[in-house]
Amino acid sequence: MVEGNPVENFSKQRPTVSWTKSAFISLQKAYKKIKENSPTSAEKVKDTILFLTRNLADHPEKYPLDRFKKDNPGSYRAFEKYSYRVAYRHTDKEIKILRLRHVKQEPKSY
Repeated sequence: MVEGNPVENFSKQRPTVSWTKSAFISLQKAYKKIKENSPTSAEKVKDTILFLTRNLADHPEKYPLDRFKKDNPGSYRAFEKYSYRVAYRHTDKEIKILRLRHVKQEPKSY
């Protein structure tokens, strides 16, 4: 016998994680730039960022609100790892990785 309400269980599905094209291109560029000096470090940065973004599906509100998002309704968040800032938006069904940039780059409000 199945415990609980099946409708409740259905509504608690994990959101999917996807990247915008520009964010993914930024990750690829960062990887290539780091790889010029250290292939090992490039793999580590890429793998860690991909791991952290995949795990957002479990806890999308883990990181603080994105301070560069104007009039943030609470669904735009960001985190930093290895001097890269990852901005994302979460809904019940999807987490979209919006931007990846080096922290020394000029931040853009959006």
